[in-house]
Amino acid sequence: MNKFSLQFTNSIHNKISNTKINKNPYKNNASVTNNIYDKNRIFYVCSYGGSGSTMLFEYLKNFGNVYHIHDRYPPSQLEYIGKENTDKDIYSEWFNGVKIPDSELHKYKVIYIYRNPIDAIYSRFVKHNGPNIPHLQHIKCNNNGDINFFDVLKSGKDLYGLEEFFDNYTICKKRNYHIYCVKYEMFWNNISFFNKLMEIPDIKSLYPIKKERAKKLQYITNLRTIYISLIYKMIKKPFIELIRSPQEEEEEES
Repeated sequence: MNKFSLQFTNSIHNKISNTKINKNPYKNNASVTNNIYDKNRIFYVCSYGGSGSTMLFEYLKNFGNVYHIHDRYPPSQLEYIGKENTDKDIYSEWFNGVKIPDSELHKYKVIYIYRNPIDAIYSRFVKHNGPNIPHLQHIKCNNNGDINFFDVLKSGKDLYGLEEFFDNYTICKKRNYHIYCVKYEMFWNNISFFNKLMEIPDIKSLYPIKKERAKKLQYITNLRTIYISLIYKMIKKPFIELIRSPQEEEEEES
């Protein structure tokens, strides 16, 4: 294991990040916020939770319309979210089966933000009195979200399906849209570059502020054994990776 790998996996021994964002400092200056906000700029912020998606959601609200998504199954053709353009009672953080017209796709940027699964589990999946069932239901876990942390440890398996969730967004498949896969741990030192790729103004006073609170973590060795495959996949990824369709990849190589 290289130096970066050790830093990435061992950091969970000491602390867990609980990110709070700096609320829009321009909220009392409507003229400024109106100048940077574009209603035709639409962001889909996707994650399995505990990975900074709320932080990113709040930040991108400065620049356009933002949807927070916890659906583990990104569609082959981009769809609306929740009850938008449908009469079906679809949960507000899931794709709803209604295809977005091709003529509208240029307005959308789909972002998948991910984080070391062990940090995410302690941040979002576990409560002091048992599993966070509502959240586990929202990310479409098996057993209707009733997955106890100690069952994960006892089985030695990824019962939350986090690696499946990660693969569904990061593996190149036939889609009519791109996915920007963002590594949470590297976001804070690369916000300006992120803004450039998102084609949004780079205003440092609007940057989210990272705040960390020390928290004791347990069963790290057990969890690292269960999630070592996923952790290594994440380690190999750059800060941002653009996932395109196989056809586009082949056309670029030819």
